[in-house]
Amino acid sequence: MELRFLENLREHGRTKNTISVYRRNLSKLRKSLPEGSNLDPAFLSNWQSELLEQGYSPGTVNSCTATVNSLLEFAGRRDLQAGQLPLSEGTLLPELTRNEYLRLLQTAKHLGKRQTYLLVLMFGTMDLPLHALPCVTVEAVREGWVFVPRRLRVPLCLRSELLAYAGERGIGSGPVFCTRYGKLMDRGNINTRIQALSRDARVAPEKCNPRCLRKLCIATQESIRANLELLAEQTYDRLLENEALTVGWNESEVVLK
Repeated sequence: MELRFLENLREHGRTKNTISVYRRNLSKLRKSLPEGSNLDPAFLSNWQSELLEQGYSPGTVNSCTATVNSLLEFAGRRDLQAGQLPLSEGTLLPELTRNEYLRLLQTAKHLGKRQTYLLVLMFGTMDLPLHALPCVTVEAVREGWVFVPRRLRVPLCLRSELLAYAGERGIGSGPVFCTRYGKLMDRGNINTRIQALSRDARVAPEKCNPRCLRKLCIATQESIRANLELLAEQTYDRLLENEALTVGWNESEVVLK
């Protein structure tokens, strides 16, 4: 059925990129559907929740749902279609604290999971979307900038660790994060690795994902910028006060002629 559905998309002029998206979404469904089980609204609802727990955004979950609904319509089973998630729901991520982030790093280090350690460090120190992970190449890290397409700085501490890791793994060029077989790491693999630290790190599983780490990174940077702006305002006010004391208008100093 799936192959006929994809072929039908091709016959109706869908682009290769669009068909690739449909194929990836259906692959996610196959991985979650138990052998011998059938699609039904209850399963699809649970599947949506499962995708959210794995760190996928509501928009991505809706894309997957739309793909499955299209397949069901093609099969003449519109009665089994699932509803879309309201984008206003599920968009608030749980707050990962700085101490929890440090515990994730320490736990990965203690367990000898270096690749996971680097993933936590990277998402916790760079405003990097998960889909842009292939952009983190040896060349980009060496230059100190990743283009996603906007330019992101690679912090010095992260740069040195990534280059040392790539050197030890014999990765001279291309993406830094690959499986042992040289393939790019997929989203599910990354989420599974980070969530595996949850128990030993004493951090809630729903906080152990790239999106929460990235949110912490952004919040930390915004807090620093706000403090710097406040400091600049206070310094400027003191400068103006000192100037006012020196050259400001003072009635007692005015000589009437």
